[in-house]
Amino acid sequence: MERFDYYEILEISKTSDKETIKKAYRKMALKYHPDRNPDDKSAEEMFKKINEAYEVLSDDSKRQIYDRYGKDGLESSGFSGFSGRDFSDIFGDLGSIFESAFGGGFGSSRKREAGAKFKPDYLYELNLSFKEAVFGCKKTIQTRYKIHCPDCNGSGAKDGAIQTCPDCSGKGQVFMRQGFMTFAQTCSKCSGTGQIIKEKCPTCKGGGFSFVEESFEINVPEGMDNENRMRVAGRGNQQKNGTRGDLYIVAYVAEDDYFIRDGDDIYIEVPVFFTSIPLGAKIPIPSLRGELELAVPPNAEDGARFVFNGEGVKDVNSRHYGNLIAVIKIVYPKQLNEEQKELLMKLHHSFGYESEPHKNLFEECFDRIKNWFKPEVKPKEKSKK
Repeated sequence: MERFDYYEILEISKTSDKETIKKAYRKMALKYHPDRNPDDKSAEEMFKKINEAYEVLSDDSKRQIYDRYGKDGLESSGFSGFSGRDFSDIFGDLGSIFESAFGGGFGSSRKREAGAKFKPDYLYELNLSFKEAVFGCKKTIQTRYKIHCPDCNGSGAKDGAIQTCPDCSGKGQVFMRQGFMTFAQTCSKCSGTGQIIKEKCPTCKGGGFSFVEESFEINVPEGMDNENRMRVAGRGNQQKNGTRGDLYIVAYVAEDDYFIRDGDDIYIEVPVFFTSIPLGAKIPIPSLRGELELAVPPNAEDGARFVFNGEGVKDVNSRHYGNLIAVIKIVYPKQLNEEQKELLMKLHHSFGYESEPHKNLFEECFDRIKNWFKPEVKPKEKSKK
């Protein structure tokens, strides 16, 4: 078993809870999935490590052994590292994560055909600008879906010649006895399939499939957020019977220079010059759909928030709109010229005693401190007669 730290692979801490582990796995698995990194051996190896880390850390008993004894403890308990599952099987794990994150099931009820090298459904990453996600748009996307290799009928073997694995006798598992306990683990020779390829198909190089490129237009609904997903029926991988699975589009939204999005709410920072704070001010501010007027009351505090109801982003699943929240930031001049200094001093002195509130606050304190340093006067002793 290769030595690497599971927590480092998923970029999480050792105190992470299950939900954090799932989110980290989803992020890393999408990044390094072989479908998104074709012919990239380093990405393929990284994907195996990510899967191995998730297999351990998502299982309470395995994680407990790993935290206490490391990989040596896992090996002694029968864990052999990456399970060897086909890459498309990982969609089952990703599906449960998407289901918990977005609601509803990931993928269809259709399962992979017997002997197939891939599942009918697959993922596609769609990059959207801030505007496209907020208001919706039409996008032309180019995808690559899988079809079974016609020369080997998807088996990956030359002339379809497949043999029963000699190591596991076609069971897909091998058994190891330690003391009075017997452990089962995935056969490393056949990766759990129970069959081996004698000679790889020269057309697909043993993969059992090839890619077909296509281009089509989709409607992106108003209010899409980062990592929201869309299902496009009939645009997935092609099965042997000619039907196609579904395409699942995962959105990644670019940030904006002025607006900060939090779900359906939008935040904007409004700089307010310090002279407007005691006076109050009415400031025109931009919104997603035009211009609004922000009424800053006198003596507003730095960081004060003002909510404009219904001026945020439309919820992608309903007709509800979020809010626009304006956050004021008091701005002070970096430097003053002589005329400005003189004007400020006149204003300062015009408030009289009120312009020096520290005096009233600290006078008693100063008097007390002065007494601390006065020499102590000892009482005179009475003379004896």
